[in-house]
Amino acid sequence: MNIISAGLSGFALGGSLIIAIGAQNAFIMRQGLLRRHVFLLCLICAVSDATLIAAGVGGMGTIVSQSETLILLVTLGGALFLGSYAVLAFRRAARPAAMVAGAPQSLSLKAAVLTCLAFTFLNPHVYLDTVLLVGSLSAGFEGSERLAYGAGAITASFVWFFGLGYGARLLAPIFARPAAWRVLDGLIGLVMSALALGLLWTAVGKF
Repeated sequence: MNIISAGLSGFALGGSLIIAIGAQNAFIMRQGLLRRHVFLLCLICAVSDATLIAAGVGGMGTIVSQSETLILLVTLGGALFLGSYAVLAFRRAARPAAMVAGAPQSLSLKAAVLTCLAFTFLNPHVYLDTVLLVGSLSAGFEGSERLAYGAGAITASFVWFFGLGYGARLLAPIFARPAAWRVLDGLIGLVMSALALGLLWTAVGKF
């Protein structure tokens, strides 16, 4: 396999893992609709993914997978955070008129950055996808091909997050209506709740 093929393999895997609807994607989409701090938040998500992928390709995936305590702590912390955010999303859905594009009630820069970092690093699925899965599959490549594989996966993250963040504004005319925000926040609340319950179920299964 040549460098180009290895890079495309990494891009395809990275893209297939990141496109799934999850907490981080829902948050970026919402901020994109609001047009609030989009570039910085997309950059944080992409760079965070790049760092984790590089660590996985570099061999950290094997180390992390052997620490059950670390995985359990991250799982419980992620469940707590996602559950809390689900409650906030349901509260927003109950009062959609208070949430319009550019409204002062939207998150401040500091709050948005901290929330984005929490969605990224308190979600154990991020580590499973980037560090463990991408990292373990990189073992099938050597030398420059392995680097190209990692670079392909990293590129997929940048393309996805910036595409999602800036592409979301194309839906702005729809979300000019409060009812649309009610539906979006209701769906976000359901996604966050499902993820939180899934993490709790995983944690219980470890005892």
